[in-house]
Amino acid sequence: MNTIIRVLVIALTVVFSTVNAQDFQGIATYKTQRKVDIKFDSTQMDSDMHERMVAMMKKQFEKTFLLTFNKEISTYKQEEELGKPQVGGMGDVEVMVIGNGGGDDVLYKNTKENRYAEVRDTFGKVFLIQDELEPIEWQLESDTKYIGEYQCYKATYTKKVEKPRTFSNNASTDDKEEENKEPEMEERTVTAWYTPQIPVSNGPDDYQGLPGLILEVHDGDLTIICSKIVLNPKDKIEIVEPTKGKKVNREDYEEIMEKKAKEMMERY
Repeated sequence: MNTIIRVLVIALTVVFSTVNAQDFQGIATYKTQRKVDIKFDSTQMDSDMHERMVAMMKKQFEKTFLLTFNKEISTYKQEEELGKPQVGGMGDVEVMVIGNGGGDDVLYKNTKENRYAEVRDTFGKVFLIQDELEPIEWQLESDTKYIGEYQCYKATYTKKVEKPRTFSNNASTDDKEEENKEPEMEERTVTAWYTPQIPVSNGPDDYQGLPGLILEVHDGDLTIICSKIVLNPKDKIEIVEPTKGKKVNREDYEEIMEKKAKEMMERY
């Protein structure tokens, strides 16, 4: 009975929302964080350098993104930074995070047509990934909480992800055989908090498909939290679908990235 009542409340909130569906627009600001738990070879790196490396890698995932949206389409893009952070005192160590959302990367979603287009600048080449939005089998929960002024409801789903693997700099034959094995999979529960007060089936990154805007996500070590929402801003928003880049689908792009990652591992 509680579930039925909750669904009715959500439906009524959407139906009687004061937001005009035709002119409805908004900009949501999201902060991302990721836990970093990496152990380096103690023979090649002292504890002080290890701490600085972990802090640097953690900083790579502390970013601000803007979701510009209306009822049907959206773009998700990293907020422009004033300047690149200066790195010093790390010797010859170089840190590079692949696929972490560069300044020119943008994710366009069309929830009505169930498709997306994503621009990614990877290894100096621009790709335009075009494919269908993957359906998410959300389970609506009874928990509620407020995020700012918005009442949010909890939703979860379970997905399979690769188990983390460790690689040694001095790889033996056994290590190389281990790298070539099929990755082991494990289940992970993703938790999201959405608000029916903003009746769009959208959210940050590739999270979508709930009866309200997603304001918070917990996906393994990744946390995404909405810090600001502006509805129907004074200046009209223009949401443009990206067109630049080499056109590929999701499967082709992942194959290219896997090949490039292996080439880099062999080089370094």
